[in-house]
Amino acid sequence: MLEQQLVNGVVLGATYALFAIGFTLMFGVMGVINLTYGVYFALGAFAALWSTQGLGLPIWAALPVGALIAGLIAVLLDTLLLTRLRKAKAPELASLMVTLGATLFLYAGMAAALGTEIRRFPAEVFSGGAYSLGDVRVGTTQILILAAAIVLMLALLALVRGSRIGLAIRAVAENPDAAALMGINGALMLRVVSFLSGAIGGAAGVLVGLNFNAIQPFMGEHMMLRGFAVIIVGGLGDLRGALLAGLLLGLAEVLTAAYLSSTLKDMIAFALLVATLWFRPLGLFGRAAAKRA
Repeated sequence: MLEQQLVNGVVLGATYALFAIGFTLMFGVMGVINLTYGVYFALGAFAALWSTQGLGLPIWAALPVGALIAGLIAVLLDTLLLTRLRKAKAPELASLMVTLGATLFLYAGMAAALGTEIRRFPAEVFSGGAYSLGDVRVGTTQILILAAAIVLMLALLALVRGSRIGLAIRAVAENPDAAALMGINGALMLRVVSFLSGAIGGAAGVLVGLNFNAIQPFMGEHMMLRGFAVIIVGGLGDLRGALLAGLLLGLAEVLTAAYLSSTLKDMIAFALLVATLWFRPLGLFGRAAAKRA
C-alpha cells in the first residue's frame, strides 16, 4: 500500500512541479504574478484533447501540440495585456489586476465556447497496460507522465542555466537596464519567457488531464491555488525550490488521501503554505535580497 501510494505521489508531484516551475520562471523574470497562467494550463489540455480526437494523434504527439499552442497564446496575451504596462512602469498591482480581469474573461469565454462538462481522452490513449513490481503497479500512462515531466523540467533548467539565451534571461531578470546596456533585447527575452512559461503550463495541463482523465475549462483555477503554495514553499523565483516543493506537495496529498481522508487532501497545500510563511518566510531556497543605500 505504501509503495503504491509513493509511486502515485511522485507522479502527481511531478505534474505539480512542472506546473510550478513555469509559473516560477514567469514570476522570477517578469516580477509579476500573471494569473492567466491557469488559462494556459487549461488551453494546453484542450489542445491536446482536440489533437487526439480530431486529428487522431497519439498522446506523445499531442503533448507538444498542446504546449506549442499554449506558449503562443501566452506570448499573445502578454503582448496585449502587459507590454503597455511595462513601458509605463506601472506598479505590480496594476499588472495583477489586469491579469485577474483577463483570467475571469477568458474562463467565461472558454466555458461559453466549450461547455463546463468534463471531457476525457479517447480510450485508446490508455491502452498500454501496466507493469507490476511486487505489489506496486505502474501504468504506462504514469510512466509517460513522469518521463515527460522530468524531460521538460531538465530541458528548462538546462536552457536557463547552461545556454546563452538562459544567460540573457537571467540578466534581464536581475537588472533590465544593465542588460539593455549590454545589448540584450529585453522585450524579446520577455517574449521568450512568456512562450516558455506558457508552453510548460500547457504541457502540465496535458499531463494532469491525462493523469485524472478529466479536462474542463476551470481546471486551471484548481492548479493555480497549488501553484501559489508551491512557489511560496519553494522560494519565490527559485526553480529548484519549485521542483522540490511540487514533489513534496504531490506526495503529501496522495498520502493524506490514502491514510487519512480524501476530503483533507485539498487542505495540505494551504497548510504547507501557512507553515512556510510562519517558520521560513523566504521558502526552502529563498534568500533575502541585499539592500544598498
